[in-house]
Amino acid sequence: MLQTPGPDAGNDRFVLVATLDNVRHLSNLLKAVHFRDQATVFASANGIRVTVEAAKSVQGNAFIQACIFQEFRIEEDSVMFVVNLTVLLDCLSIFSASSLPGMTTALKMCYRGYGYPLTLFLEESGVVTVCKIQTQEPEETLDFDFCSTNVVNKIILQSESLREAFAELDMSSEVLQITMSPEKPNFRLSTFGNAGSIHCDYPKDSDMIEAFHCNQTQCNRYKISLLKPSIKALALSCKVSLRTDNRGFLSLQYMIRNEDGQICFVEYYCCPDEEVGEFET
Repeated sequence: MLQTPGPDAGNDRFVLVATLDNVRHLSNLLKAVHFRDQATVFASANGIRVTVEAAKSVQGNAFIQACIFQEFRIEEDSVMFVVNLTVLLDCLSIFSASSLPGMTTALKMCYRGYGYPLTLFLEESGVVTVCKIQTQEPEETLDFDFCSTNVVNKIILQSESLREAFAELDMSSEVLQITMSPEKPNFRLSTFGNAGSIHCDYPKDSDMIEAFHCNQTQCNRYKISLLKPSIKALALSCKVSLRTDNRGFLSLQYMIRNEDGQICFVEYYCCPDEEVGEFET
């Protein structure tokens, strides 16, 4: 276990302390939501959530449960601050260039509270590096008001199959059209780019679909520029839950299993670009 060196070692002086034996577990999740520099960190007894937003239209959340950490202690009901995610990721990867195969970097992350920097103690092969990252006062994050009672349709599918679908679609298109329906095609992904209209259709009993709960036909378009950041999470994930509510807002929840078999989640919310007619081509 990484020991915090020097006079700052007194954990009673920190409102948040979290340690990891392998920093890669954290950095991979943060890379999955790294589409803007500014990130809001929210910590509670359940763990840490890192939120990144853009254009008031898309929000990415990385969830790291408390049980993932070897030590996780929080002295307040909740702790919240803003940090530069690019700088944080650079610090977390400070040993990566010189690391030997199979070598891991341990992390101890400490935060004293409002106005103080986020302090990282990183250790590899007995060498300890200390990084202090300036924090800022958090602003209110977007509330997409996406609650389970308003969810109209939900599909759980294998990530590998969705990656294959995205490879077939024309990502030069401005929008991705998602159709979900109790009738065929039950699940359709469509793009309208330079190559013309491309559709990927999947019946509800397809091998790629693990669960299919569709109450009514919905057909919505989403800007691909807003969805592209979530492809980072898709690449890491093993399953994805795709939900839409009664307004057509989209939730993409990616289940990510780390090297130790532990499960974490990355979730994206995206507002619809426009509503379209049924099965429009």
